[in-house]
Amino acid sequence: MRNQKMYEADDKMISLIADNYNLLESLGRFGINLGFGDKTVKEVCEDQGVDTYTFLAVVNYSINGYRHSDDNRRMSVPTLLHYLKASHEYYLDFQLPDIRQELKEALDEEDNLARLIMKLYDSYAHEIRVHMKYEELNVFPYVDRQLKGEMIGDEDIDTFSKHHTQITQKLRELKNIIIKYLPSDTKRNNKLTRVLYDLYKNEEWLGQHAEVEDNIFVPAIRQLERQQKQNDVSVKISKMISQNPDNGDALSDREKDVVVSLVQGMTNKEIADHLCISVNTVITHRRNIARKLQIHSPAGLTIYAIVNNLVDISSVKL
Repeated sequence: MRNQKMYEADDKMISLIADNYNLLESLGRFGINLGFGDKTVKEVCEDQGVDTYTFLAVVNYSINGYRHSDDNRRMSVPTLLHYLKASHEYYLDFQLPDIRQELKEALDEEDNLARLIMKLYDSYAHEIRVHMKYEELNVFPYVDRQLKGEMIGDEDIDTFSKHHTQITQKLRELKNIIIKYLPSDTKRNNKLTRVLYDLYKNEEWLGQHAEVEDNIFVPAIRQLERQQKQNDVSVKISKMISQNPDNGDALSDREKDVVVSLVQGMTNKEIADHLCISVNTVITHRRNIARKLQIHSPAGLTIYAIVNNLVDISSVKL
């Protein structure tokens, strides 16, 4: 059952941890160290270089499944990226090996069933490792390039974003085998109970991690991609302005009408019908437009129309 409290920047960080001790692990992944006294969430985040809004977005989503409608626009992608990279490091380098060691100590290595359980765990761990390594080698570098303002051709986050496979199925099988079929042995039973508890927490954490990736990280990258494309259009417009200064040969009102019609994708015949002129007149206008502006491509005319407020950029398919 989720805790229904929504945490805010002015709440004490110690209160947030006291209410949700599981967040202790998340602090380290954000790069937040303990020893923050009675400072607020905002004060702690600012002191330790973490974006407060993004921290609270992840925390409130993890605890309550809550997301604000403008999350994507305000989210700090560098903070999210740091959090996910640190989460992978913690999970692969600490959590998986630690549980494996616990499991090994709890099982009788001479027992065939015990060996099968270890094999099943190793298969489960391998699938998780492959998935996370894929993201580290492909998704995270792609996002780093986006943050640097590099256009990546036709690539986007959906090119890399993989639906999380049913890696929890093997974990569920493993838990069921331990619970149902291992012989009763008080000493080993205590150790196996501890391992089972850790496996349940492991499954819960992995599910939460996948939800943060799918429902916070990926939408934030889509927003970054949209902004990047918008910036690219702005650069093209700036270049056009610098390369095509006003030469005093302005377009007539009728020529502007023709430009707008061309930007909207009309043919010469459609423009003639729309403006109640002949096709030959449309062709003449197009020649004059090309001569005056020194622009000969639809994309160039589109940029000209946007710069000169003949069309609204929001109505143009970029």
